[in-house]
Amino acid sequence: MGNRLSKIATRTGDNGTTGLGDGSRVGKDSLRVHAMGDVDELNSHIGLLLCEELPPALRDELVSIQHDLFDLGGELCIPGYTLITDVHVARLDTLLAKYNADLPPLKDFILPAGSRGAALAHVCRTICRRAERAIVSLGNSEKINDNPRQYMNRLSDLMFVLSRVLNRFAGGSDVLWEKERKRDV
Repeated sequence: MGNRLSKIATRTGDNGTTGLGDGSRVGKDSLRVHAMGDVDELNSHIGLLLCEELPPALRDELVSIQHDLFDLGGELCIPGYTLITDVHVARLDTLLAKYNADLPPLKDFILPAGSRGAALAHVCRTICRRAERAIVSLGNSEKINDNPRQYMNRLSDLMFVLSRVLNRFAGGSDVLWEKERKRDV
């Protein structure tokens, strides 16, 4: 990639198209570009979450996830190419089991709140769900691999679990939705 990124302002996208990794050009509003953008946005928000105080093991795991997301974006950028495999999905399953193990069972819905770290994890979860929907839409119109969709599905679950973990790490707990709470109406 040495000289490839030496010039950022290429002006090649001025006409509303962008180049894919295979050399083809598509509209910036294409389903593929939407999916790539949502994955990139998620990766950026995980970067923001990494600015918070986190358990060291979790920090390392989130950095690995950022690398996976970069690869996932690369797979979306090159039609027909595979970078995300069953191994990536299985790693998220392992993390889900690890972090779920010490959490109390949920008996109520929780609000996306609590500590700053937990709230940021919830933002990551919602962006991840949007990215997953974009990948599903892309898969409904073009042939793509299953693993990116599965990866995003597991990652959104993991971000939910991590929000609960981060609330406890900050000394708090889940913020429960109160069905009977009096509201100003």
